[in-house]
Amino acid sequence: MRADAARNLSTVLRTGARLLAEDPSTSMAAIAAAAGVDRTTVHRRFANREALLHAVFQAKLDSAERVLDEARLTEAPVPVALHRYVEGIIPVSREWPLDTRRMMQKDPETRTRRETQSERLNVFIRRAVDEGYLRADVDAAWTRAVLDQLVDSIAHQFPSVDPPQAADLVADTFLRGFGTA
Repeated sequence: MRADAARNLSTVLRTGARLLAEDPSTSMAAIAAAAGVDRTTVHRRFANREALLHAVFQAKLDSAERVLDEARLTEAPVPVALHRYVEGIIPVSREWPLDTRRMMQKDPETRTRRETQSERLNVFIRRAVDEGYLRADVDAAWTRAVLDQLVDSIAHQFPSVDPPQAADLVADTFLRGFGTA
């Protein structure tokens, strides 16, 4: 793919993610206009809005996969891995604001990838409990749900907070709220 075509694709995907998060009925023409490309450019690459949506979700899952790998959830000390994960996932959440649960009913590939990524975080939470960083008397599913909500809140309700500072806030709140100390 030529460099300009790759840039156009990236712009269309990011613009599509933002506009479809705001309004799921956004037209392909509106996405093309907001991305600054011709409508035929978008239609040549994506047959319809569902195809574009699928590509957006795959791009988000690709980004999340990189964050999970870079956080080293199974090797790094728990507080370090938590901070790395949060610092990395906040920009992903901001750049790709669509909720992947929306696509899970329609696309088995998306569902499988998201469930696999989710399980990696569940394993991390269990590790944090086993190593004494998180309370064992609190349901792990609740602990995980709160982590997800903290990340979502800081990413979208406080967009001016930069990722390192946001990770500090989330990790501190999470570890103090569910921690054993």
